[in-house]
Amino acid sequence: QVQLVESGGGLVQAGGSLRLSCAASGRTFSSNAMGWFRQAPGKEREFVSAFNWSGRSIVYADSVKGRFTMSRDNAKNTVYLQMNSLKPEDTAIYYCAASQRSSSVQIRAEMYDYWGQGTQVTVAL
Repeated sequence: QVQLVESGGGLVQAGGSLRLSCAASGRTFSSNAMGWFRQAPGKEREFVSAFNWSGRSIVYADSVKGRFTMSRDNAKNTVYLQMNSLKPEDTAIYYCAASQRSSSVQIRAEMYDYWGQGTQVTVAL
């Protein structure tokens, strides 16, 4: 059974930092695309970042570019999202996702087959 488990969310002041982790179990995703998405209350789920199987090709949403960094540790089967200079508009539930069918960067949610349960990030003024 494949599981993705996010952790690291919480409450932080604007300008602060958080690091989200996404630990995969049940299979390895070292050859697959991985991504982060978020959903704020009353809004659609939106793309945050994604990389290809090697982690060398990374795409970020314009809203987080320069502030967020996505990385992976294949030995730990874990993906990270380092979030710096957080803003209140970053408040959302953050989800990691893994694609079973693709090894290249995917920014569309429908290209992902596995999703975590989400972790809440709240940025206060």
